[in-house]
Amino acid sequence: MSSTLTEATDPWCLRPGEAADLLRDHPWHRFVVLGDSVAEGLCEPLDGYPDLQWADRIAAELRAVRPELAYFNLGRRGLRAHEVRATQLADALAFGADLALVVCGGNDAFRPGYDPDVVDAELVAIITALHDAGADVITVGMFDVSHSPAVRDTLRAGLGVRMRRLARHTRAVAERLGTLHVHLTDHPLVADPSLYSGDGRHGSARSDAVATAETLRVLATHHTRRRPPRTGRDPGRPLASEALPARPSSTPA
Repeated sequence: MSSTLTEATDPWCLRPGEAADLLRDHPWHRFVVLGDSVAEGLCEPLDGYPDLQWADRIAAELRAVRPELAYFNLGRRGLRAHEVRATQLADALAFGADLALVVCGGNDAFRPGYDPDVVDAELVAIITALHDAGADVITVGMFDVSHSPAVRDTLRAGLGVRMRRLARHTRAVAERLGTLHVHLTDHPLVADPSLYSGDGRHGSARSDAVATAETLRVLATHHTRRRPPRTGRDPGRPLASEALPARPSSTPA
């Protein structure tokens, strides 16, 4: 990667003002995040890119449009899919989110004994419960970390097979359940070493910047489909039908 490339000049990142345009009049008031270290935010700093983690960036952009937005990140490193459901789902439901980001399965796929059907069942249980509670759910096909230069050559092929299998299964679950799916596994940059951290398991600040751009574009595609067309009114003010009642903005301690 060129040493002069920054988020402002990176063609795969958001342009100035793009986030505000993508999320204009978005309907969400309470955003919860469930998952493992990717959800918690463990990206490695990279010159030219902000250190703000992916989920925090999404929350910040949502809040820039709706300052009252409440945000609760339950993500914890090292968790497998069944542990995410067991330790985070009840708190997520109690929070009463209308938008949820679910990122899990990566720690399962790092193991040679990865069973996609078992992970699928956990993911379905999490998504279904959140949907039943009235939340829109974001799912993710993660960048294939087997491309990281820090992954040992003897492990690279097997890890790549499992990561791509996880992505295919997650995408199939997303299509079946109707989530807002962000597919990063086949992104044009997936093999670029600048996306990955030195630990061979996580991303860099560039990967979080790119993932943020892709996530906001998926959110925009969803909410603009149900947004009434603008008429001759002030473009900065929502229609009465768009102005949803505000929920409490405080997050749990």
